[in-house]
Amino acid sequence: MKVYFIGAGPGDPKLITIKGKEVIEKADIVIYAGSLVNEEILKYAVNAKEIHNSAALNLDEIGDIFRKAKERNFDVARIHSGDPSIYGAINEQMRLLDDMGIPYEGIPGVSSFQAAAAALCQELTIPGVCQTITITRSGGNTPVPEKENLKEIIKTRPTLILFLSVSKLGEIVEDLKTGYPPSTPIAIVYKVTLPEERIVIGTLNDIVKKMEGRDIKRTALILVGEVLNRKGGDSMLYDKDFSHSYRTKEKD
Repeated sequence: MKVYFIGAGPGDPKLITIKGKEVIEKADIVIYAGSLVNEEILKYAVNAKEIHNSAALNLDEIGDIFRKAKERNFDVARIHSGDPSIYGAINEQMRLLDDMGIPYEGIPGVSSFQAAAAALCQELTIPGVCQTITITRSGGNTPVPEKENLKEIIKTRPTLILFLSVSKLGEIVEDLKTGYPPSTPIAIVYKVTLPEERIVIGTLNDIVKKMEGRDIKRTALILVGEVLNRKGGDSMLYDKDFSHSYRTKEKD
C-alpha cells in the first residue's frame, strides 16, 4: 500500500493533474481537506471504500486511518488544496508514515498563487523589473519566525505573494510601505478559479479603502510588486539578435 499526497489545485476541479485524478480513481481510501478542497473532486473517487473529511480530524485520527489502511493493504489518496508543498501541513503526516513504515509519494498541484497570476493574465517575473518571487504569510495560529519579519524580507522589493493574510490587510500595507513606494500596485484575488472569484486591484495608497465593505476575510491572496504595472524590458528569449541552443544565428 501507499499514501499519495495530492495537490487538488486552487478550486476548479479541472485543474487537478491527470496523475492526481488517476490516483484518486484507483484509491481505496480518500482523505480530503474539506475546508479547502472543492468537493467536486470526490466525483473521481469511484472505487473508494471510505472517504474522510480531515477538517473534522486531528493528527492522531488521521494516523489511525493510515494504520488501518496498512493493515488492509489499501492505497490512500490524501488530497490537499493547491500544491501541498505550500502551507500544506504534510510534514507531520509524513513523519507519522515514516514511524509506521508506510511508503508515500507526493503529486504536485497548481498553487493558488499560480492560478491568481493566470486570473490576472500576469507574469510574475519581468526582466529589468523583478526576477524574484517571495511567498510568505502573516502570523496567526501558526506564528511566523521573527527572522521572516515582513519589513525585513521586502527590502529587495520582490514580487510578493501573501497567503492567509487578507484579514490583516491594513497592518500589512503599512509594513509594505516601509519597503515599496506607496504607488506600488497590489491585487487581492479571492476564491480564484471558483464561481465566486473576485479581484480587487489598487495601490498601497488606496487598496484598504477599495476593500472597505467587501466580505473578503479568507481564501484570498495578496500580490504586490512593480510587475503588476506590466512595464519593463523584454525577455532575451525571443530577441531576433539572441541565439541559444534551440535557435542559432545564421552566419554569413
